[in-house]
Amino acid sequence: MGRGRQKAKHTKVARELKYFSPATNYDALERELGTGPGPGDAEYDKWAEYAEESAENRDESRSA
Repeated sequence: MGRGRQKAKHTKVARELKYFSPATNYDALERELGTGPGPGDAEYDKWAEYAEESAENRDESRSA
């Protein structure tokens, strides 16, 4: 018979979590997601020419 009380508690907790919106620090988020060059950009630049060639090959194979 205790299921009703347990379900009510779970419903209350779920509702609180659903509508809970913590204060967001957008300045800290912007710093964390910064738009400057990251340490991995050099790695991507090394392979950029191959990515362009691959895209060209895909376009040619679709038109054929």
